[in-house]
Amino acid sequence: MFIKKLLVSFLILSVFSTKFSFSYENKIILKVENEIVTTIDILNESKYLKALNKNLKDINKNDIYEISINSLIREKIKKIEILNNFKEIKIDENYLNQLIKTSYNNLKFQNKNDFVSYLNENQVDFEVFKNKIIIEALWNEIIYTKFFNQIEIDEKKLKKKIKEKKQKNLKSFLLSEIVFNKRNSFTIDETFELINKDILEKGFENAALIHSIANSSQNSGKLGWINEDSISSKLIKELNEIEIGQHTNPITIPGGLLILKIQDIKEIENNVNVEQKLKQLVQKETNQQLNQFSNLYYNKVKNNIQINEL
Repeated sequence: MFIKKLLVSFLILSVFSTKFSFSYENKIILKVENEIVTTIDILNESKYLKALNKNLKDINKNDIYEISINSLIREKIKKIEILNNFKEIKIDENYLNQLIKTSYNNLKFQNKNDFVSYLNENQVDFEVFKNKIIIEALWNEIIYTKFFNQIEIDEKKLKKKIKEKKQKNLKSFLLSEIVFNKRNSFTIDETFELINKDILEKGFENAALIHSIANSSQNSGKLGWINEDSISSKLIKELNEIEIGQHTNPITIPGGLLILKIQDIKEIENNVNVEQKLKQLVQKETNQQLNQFSNLYYNKVKNNIQINEL
């Protein structure tokens, strides 16, 4: 199905500058199938994203507009697919409360009341936050149901790898990522050049917010500390060729291309129980493969959805 090309950079800037006074005027900017995106939606999304990611407060209006509209497009596409698989956008209340608690704890809030107060201070409706949590949970359920049986993990190979390194110290990498796809009418090299320009001018974290299609983009691409025995040999090879503060060239992965940045490196003592470590690696590898399936499936769904700029 034909997908209309979205706003180019100079058009984004002009539209943003003329329509950023959202409180005075509300217009439909685009349609994702029958789902509309308005100027009010974009304003509210920018408030939401800035509340949950403080790095966004230092980004210019043009970039915030682009990040917000891309975030809304992703959400609308997921919502459309969810309604193709479920009767309603709803999950078990206890499960929802668990997800909410995990989310505000990850944001360093001790309790729900403090988190809700923070959202209110930033003009973000808690119900909006809940709805986004539900959409992600249902999307993940679709991915799990469709692809869990396709996950391939060689536990014998993992166990051998653990035993080989059992008596050695391990490197642990503090990593950030940008996962991207080639832009329409751009080559991979041209797309990377565009991203790399933003990395150099705005920093890796802000470039992740702007360009990354991975869920980690909402956290500026941060992946946290990852031990070398949890990273594939292909990625370790790339990481060993760069230093702290540098990033890799694009690495082909299922569902897109990956850029990794080393924020820091430390050495840790490898004294973990083999069976315990195996469980951790299996879980991590499972999550990685599910994320890759998620990116692949999202791209497939998106390619069959009509997006029209109005």
